[in-house]
Amino acid sequence: MSPRGGSGEGPPRRRRHPSDHEALVFRDEVEMAQRELASGEAPTPSAPSGARRISWQKWTFMPVFLVAALLATWLWFRGARLDSIAHQAVDDGKVWLALRQHIQLTAISTFFVLIIAIPLGIALTRSKLRRATPVAMAFANLGQAIPALGLLILLVIWLGIGARSAIVGMVIYAVLPVLANTIAGLRGIDPTLTESARGIGMSPTGVLTKVELPLAVPLILAGVRTALVLNVGTATLATFGGGGGLGDLISAGIVTQRMPVLILGSVLTVALALLVEWLASLAELLLRPRGLEVTA
Repeated sequence: MSPRGGSGEGPPRRRRHPSDHEALVFRDEVEMAQRELASGEAPTPSAPSGARRISWQKWTFMPVFLVAALLATWLWFRGARLDSIAHQAVDDGKVWLALRQHIQLTAISTFFVLIIAIPLGIALTRSKLRRATPVAMAFANLGQAIPALGLLILLVIWLGIGARSAIVGMVIYAVLPVLANTIAGLRGIDPTLTESARGIGMSPTGVLTKVELPLAVPLILAGVRTALVLNVGTATLATFGGGGGLGDLISAGIVTQRMPVLILGSVLTVALALLVEWLASLAELLLRPRGLEVTA
């Protein structure tokens, strides 16, 4: 019967050390937390069962405000005295047609902005095309440096009258924020994170899709949000190129000096811009990766 202590006791058992992979994961988590704390973007404790934390004010304030504003405008417009010229500008479903055209112009142009700017931004952050970034950004800045109306007129001369010229002009005008935010989001990632991902055997495509893009998503979505609001405003100029939209009502109100028509077109444009901005802000919060969530 061996004693419990003294020289007869066997050597102490060694404590288990974490494997290299576990240490690497732990280090990445610590570095991520430190980087988020330093930037003031550390996530708050998540809601139970992983629910997205969006306050009820965020869900309700803007819709209630827009409904109230549109209702007040509709009641005022119904009580306004409209002559035959004003009726000609708004009757026969012209208001709904202009609104539908405006939404179509915004949606189509934003779609082309996304399929052009995001892949181009990703390509310009790769080593082979990194030197071309200043040239691409110069062209993107040139699109916004040219006045939107002047750009539209040049496109009408080149492509002819119609919605196509308006869409091309809107794409050129709105590509900068998405392209710049995509490049900034990918370049702002801590290099140690991508090096760690490569160190555990991830392919370049895996590093891009599983590490870089998820971390850059918040900044990319902010650029998309900006581009959407820009497109709603720029679409009002489509009327000067025969592209339709709510600019038709605004232009008709100015040309005929009918204030009710002008106010109706302006209020609808502002309401659409606010609605798009609200929807984009919700999408930005809902599509944000779980590890980067913040309370809204």
